[in-house]
Amino acid sequence: MPGIRRLMQRAWHGVIAYAVKFGVVGLIGLVVDVTLFNMLRVGVFGEGHWAQSAIGAKVISTSVAIVVNWIGNRYWTFRAHRRRNYVREFAEYLVVSLGGMAIAVGCLWVSHHVLGFTSILADNIASNVIGLGLGTLFRFVLYRYWVYGHHRADGRTALEKVAEAEEALFEEPGR
Repeated sequence: MPGIRRLMQRAWHGVIAYAVKFGVVGLIGLVVDVTLFNMLRVGVFGEGHWAQSAIGAKVISTSVAIVVNWIGNRYWTFRAHRRRNYVREFAEYLVVSLGGMAIAVGCLWVSHHVLGFTSILADNIASNVIGLGLGTLFRFVLYRYWVYGHHRADGRTALEKVAEAEEALFEEPGR
């Protein structure tokens, strides 16, 4: 049993804790995305323009959610691995997020323009269920192992290791 317990602890600290935090941040982003998407689709911000179209509404709502999610992931999910160069971090985060958005918009485009499912319900299922599910898997893997990967040289973990080593080196005996 100690081996299983140790394996579960390693899994928790390795991936599961990140996945849970990523899920919470993602749910907040989902609320922002779905709410804004539907508000744009029904014409709350005006009618007859690109932002009311299925693709336009999805691009706008996902773009806003990307910024919300970056803040949540930077300062909570992956805070121990965030990078000092936040501009580069955001640029990499944006590249991955745009890949996830392309997956959701692609699912929406196929549903709306190829299959002819044009209701708001169909648009939500295509983009916010199928597209979001596929895009989330894509984003989680690339955020975890590329944008906030342990191997990144400018991450906070490297600085924390140096501080810990200095503290251990200059610590008084018996403390």
